Amino acid sequence: MPPETPTPFLTADLPGIGGRLKQRPHDFIVEEVPAYQPCGEGEHLFLWVEKTDVAADDLLRHVARTLGISPRDVGTAGVKDRRAVTRQFVSVPAECEARLGRIETDRIHVLRHVRHRNKLRTGHLRGNLFSILVREVDAEAADKAAPIAAAIRRLGFPNYYGEQRFGREGETLQIGLELLRGTRRPGSIPFSQRRFLLRMALSAVQSALFNAVLGQRLRDGLFGTVLAGDVMQVTGSGGQFVATDAAAEQLRFDSRETVLTGPIFGPHMTAPQHEPAEREQRILSAWELSPREFLRFARLTSGTRRPIVVWPDELRFDQETEGLRVEFRLPGGAYATTLLREFMKVP
Repeated sequence: MPPETPTPFLTADLPGIGGRLKQRPHDFIVEEVPAYQPCGEGEHLFLWVEKTDVAADDLLRHVARTLGISPRDVGTAGVKDRRAVTRQFVSVPAECEARLGRIETDRIHVLRHVRHRNKLRTGHLRGNLFSILVREVDAEAADKAAPIAAAIRRLGFPNYYGEQRFGREGETLQIGLELLRGTRRPGSIPFSQRRFLLRMALSAVQSALFNAVLGQRLRDGLFGTVLAGDVMQVTGSGGQFVATDAAAEQLRFDSRETVLTGPIFGPHMTAPQHEPAEREQRILSAWELSPREFLRFARLTSGTRRPIVVWPDELRFDQETEGLRVEFRLPGGAYATTLLREFMKVP
């Protein structure tokens, strides 16, 4: 396994509220914000699905099995938490319309369905709305939350991947490392789980490496500092470029016109230069990996860049009888648990 290094907090100097998450599924409510609404015609059905305490892969298998279709015919824009109440679009072929009633269970409900011209693809979402109850918080939780929220509104928060990305006790991450290093073959994964787990395991490695690069940058006081050679991303268009004039790009970053990025390693990743390139290479070496390992599964590990900082929208909190409720909106791919750890300061 890779080096065990605690993931640093951005607001380490501010005391946390304590507390516990996901004591009950209804404590954690997530609603997808679609990138677009289905148009009402076409060869696909967009199902607005609510699930309660159901894992993402279990939902996909259930929809495919009950409708009698291949899991490849089921589309989603993103993976939603298991221990939660979540609402999201799921797409299936329009020929399944007469069989939709088979999907219903006590924990899975199709709230509505609309036709559309294309299948739903990963990333087809603007973000997610969260309403989360943190139980067993400190008595002064609201007072402690206020300066943390103010810092996050001003600085953003580190866009770490959540621990759930890596599986129970890092099992998914370990599978991914073995696949990349060639000590495990895809055929060793049960066929019913292979497509989903192969993608998740390899992605877990990329995610863990991103966290390691981001964590080191935070420890070195470079979370909001642009270095010559950094790969920047234009906030509006998503276009990426390598910073040559650090001072000029710092001004654009500070105005949120651009954002610093970290590595999702793979052959098509935009590579940094100079010091940022050296920093990323040191992390790879510490994990006993190199860029060539990501060619082994190039289709699944093509590589990209990910913003290292996220500014949440509509961030607010309220004291309730059972704890502190925190509500906010995040872009697709950002983790609510990563934001909440800055408030809680607990494992």
